[in-house]
Amino acid sequence: MKTLREIPVGETVKVVRLHGGGAVKRRIMDMGVTKGTEVFVRKVAPLGDPMEVNVRGYELSLRKVDCEMIEVE
Repeated sequence: MKTLREIPVGETVKVVRLHGGGAVKRRIMDMGVTKGTEVFVRKVAPLGDPMEVNVRGYELSLRKVDCEMIEVE
């Protein structure tokens, strides 16, 4: 299992599954990160948190904790 947090800058991956539950999972899905969506890792902050990704044509910043919940391929 590979998570979004492990993906280096400049790579595009596809979301396979979202882990976790409740309000956090719903919030991530509401931002457009759903199964089958392509995610491009645009940049990472100097200390590694947050990551900026491109999802469905817009820029989105995600915390490391949230990125660990997103399984990708």
